[in-house]
Formats: sequence, structure tokens, C-alpha cells
Amino acid sequence: MFFQDCVPIFQRHPANPILLPDPTSDWETYNVFNPAVIYRDGLFHMWYRAQGLDWVSRIGYAYSPDGLNWNRFRQPVLAPQDEFENRGVEDPRVVEIEGVFYMTYTAYSSHPHDPDSATHYGGGILPMVARSTNLFTWERLGPLVRGEDNKDHLLFPRRLNGKFAALHRRWPNVWIAYSDDLIHWPEELMAPIYGPRAENHWESQSVGNNGIPIETPHGWLVLNHAYGPDHVYNIGVILLDLEDPTRVINRPARPVFGPRELWELRGDIPNVVFSCANPVVDDTVYLFYGGGDHVIGLATCKLNDLIDYARFG
Repeated sequence: MFFQDCVPIFQRHPANPILLPDPTSDWETYNVFNPAVIYRDGLFHMWYRAQGLDWVSRIGYAYSPDGLNWNRFRQPVLAPQDEFENRGVEDPRVVEIEGVFYMTYTAYSSHPHDPDSATHYGGGILPMVARSTNLFTWERLGPLVRGEDNKDHLLFPRRLNGKFAALHRRWPNVWIAYSDDLIHWPEELMAPIYGPRAENHWESQSVGNNGIPIETPHGWLVLNHAYGPDHVYNIGVILLDLEDPTRVINRPARPVFGPRELWELRGDIPNVVFSCANPVVDDTVYLFYGGGDHVIGLATCKLNDLIDYARFG
């Protein structure tokens, strides 16, 4: 097994893991992982993926004053509702845009959707978008695309050139998409941005998006995940142009975070650190991540340190 030497920017919190499965619950019995987190009104708000007795993923909600001690709702806030989600709702990312909260999540189905319209491959994995005004009840707007296995999608925190913008993954590459209403995503407004790099073992097979892009004076700071032939998940960083994110300003060769702790090396899926959240609070980046697809951890770094590595690494 090959473990990549990471740039030591992020520091794990000594209280890790910060959220564990609940054996008294039927829907989050076995695994809690891959959370979305935003910071608002003095609280961290978390939406996390959970698996219980039926192994179907649901999304739970918890809040915390410090990012460490969490109060969670007893019931999920998003659960499968139809055949397009019958195997689970997964890996949420949440962002506030113009006073409204939007969640992107993966709908997992046991059968393909619209196979005749597939543009790439598959179709049982839909990249969904939902919205909320209160953080708890979510209205489904629909998928970004249909007829292909597309996931790891997220929204930029503001409009770009007057349009909503999203990153999504048409394997093996990360793409951008634009929309006027978050419902219609014209194919002609989609374009690839970057993909795996064969010269770097840790990201030579697959890449995908992590948390919401961080706007800086130097570009969009985007954390991503990747793996090589042995499926060890690491987290890297990339800097994209503010107004044209198809232009990659810099993409450092080494990752900034990888599996090291026992609960990251083992779990439901071994050798995995996977993040859907990187909120910035008081110039500190909070990296909330799933370890081994089993528990949730926290690592932090100074925003300027991450920017410097994204620019010059």
C-alpha cells in the first residue's frame, strides 16, 4: 500500500473523531460520514450522511457552538423518497446564496434513469439540487444532469457572470456547469476543467470535488479528493480563476491531507479521508471529513497557509 507524503498544512484536532454512529438509532447505527458544514449565527450547522440497519444512506442534521460538541436531531432531515433515491441520499454539500440555502447531494438508485439519453455512462447516480430557507426542510429542485453517473457536485457561493455555477464530475474529469434557475443546466454551458494526473501516483486514477470553493483575492481555492491504483484517498488543493474557473491558475503536485489515523485506515471503506466541507471562520479553515466511511473528524489550518501553498506549491 502506497501512502503519499502530504504537505503538513492541516492539523487534526486531538478530540477526533468528533461524531460517531449511534447504536440506539436505526438509521445511523453503523456509519456517519462525509458531512456538509456551514457556520452561521455563531453556530456550526452540519448535514451528515448516515447508514443504519438497512444500509440505505440518509442525511442527518446537527449543530455545535465549537465544531466539536454536537447536538443532533433524532430523525434525518433528508431521506429517500422515490425510486430514484431508493439506495440512498449521499454526500451533501450546503451553501448559502442570496439568502437561500442550497444542498447538492447524490441520489443513488438501483436502476438507471433515462438510459436512452445517457451522454456518458451509467445513470443510476443522479447529482441532485435542493433548497431550504430554514436549514431543516428541503425542497428538491431536480438533477444537474440525467442519464449518466455524475456526482461530487457543488455550487459556487455566488453567481458567476450572472449565472449560478456548479462543479460536477463526469468521470474521470471535473467539469463546470451554469444555470439561470438551478433547474436547467444547458449542455452547451458545460466544460471540463481538469482530471487525473498520471505522473502523480496519489491522483492518477480519479479526482473529485470536496467542499464549497473559497473565494480569495487570488482565485477560487478548491479542495479536491483523489486516489491512485491502490484507492488511497488523499485531499489536494487547486486554484481557479475567479471569473473563469475553467482556467487553472495553479495545481500543486502534493496533497495537503491523507489517511493516517487508525480510524481513517480502517472502517467501512479503508484508507479514506473524504471531505464535503471546508468553512472558514476567523481566518481558519475547518476541514470536516469522513474517516474510513465510518466516523467524522476535524482538521484545521490557517487560510493564508493554504492560499500560499495553492499559489506557489
